[in-house]
Amino acid sequence: MSSPILVTGGTGTLGRLVVPHLQEAGGKVRVLSRRSREDAEGIQFVTGDLATGEGIEAAVEGTEIIVHCAGSSKGDEEKARSLVRAASQAGARHLVYISVVGADRIPLASGIDRAMFGYFGSKLAAERVIAESGLPWTTLRATQFHNLLLMVARQMAKLPVIPVPAGVRFQPVDAGEVAARLAELALDTPAGLVPDMAGPRVYGMADLLRGYLQATGRHRTFVLVRLPGQAARAVRAGAILAPERAVGRRTWEEFLAEEMTIKQDRAGIAP
Repeated sequence: MSSPILVTGGTGTLGRLVVPHLQEAGGKVRVLSRRSREDAEGIQFVTGDLATGEGIEAAVEGTEIIVHCAGSSKGDEEKARSLVRAASQAGARHLVYISVVGADRIPLASGIDRAMFGYFGSKLAAERVIAESGLPWTTLRATQFHNLLLMVARQMAKLPVIPVPAGVRFQPVDAGEVAARLAELALDTPAGLVPDMAGPRVYGMADLLRGYLQATGRHRTFVLVRLPGQAARAVRAGAILAPERAVGRRTWEEFLAEEMTIKQDRAGIAP
C-alpha cells in the first residue's frame, strides 16, 4: 500500500484505536490534528482544521483512503463538506465515515430537544454530504461508546440525588471493536451504508448508573424524570438501539471492571 491512509480525529477516542489496526494491515497512516505534533513511528501527523478548512487540502494530498473519525456535538455537516471538497480535488477513492445508530430515526430537534439530541441530526447531515459527494464511500453507524457513558455517569454521580431520564435505554459498544470494524471497512471496497454495530446488551440509564456506582462503591438516590419532546419520545421508543445488530462482545460490566482496575493501579487517583 503505497499511499498513506488519512485518519481525521486520529488522536480521539475512536481514531487513535483505528490507527494501529491500519498499521497492522501494512498501511502508512497520516493523522489529521488541529494541534502540531511530532511524527511517531509509522505515523505522519499533519495540522489542519475541518471547521475552517485550513490545511485540509494539504492533509488529503496523495491519499486514496480517508477514515473520517473527527466529530463533535455540532458542526459535523460543515466539517464533512470541507473534507469532501478537498478529497474530491485529491481524487480519493474511498471515504469512510463513522456515524451513530438512530441518526435517521430521531426527529429534527428544536428547543430543549436540540441541546440534548441535536447531535443525531448533525451526524445525519454529514452522512448525506458524504453520500451525495460523488466519492466512493462507506458509512458505519454505531451505538454509544462505553467511554461516553462512563463520562456521563461520572458527571451525574457528583449529584447527591440523580435525575434519571425515564425510559431512556442504551446499547453501549466497545470503541476498540468499532475501530477494528472501521479499519476493516476502510481496507475493503466502498460499500455505502453498512449494517449497524451495537453492543451485546441493552441497559436502562438507571442500570448503567447503578453499575457505575456499585463499581466505585457509592450510593445515590435516583429520581425519574420524563424528558419532553419528539426526539426524547423517539429515544424512549428505541430509536438509538439496534438489538438485531448486537454484534459487540464487551459488556458494560466488563468495561467498568477494567476501568476501575486501571484507576486503582494509578495511586492517588479516585475512580
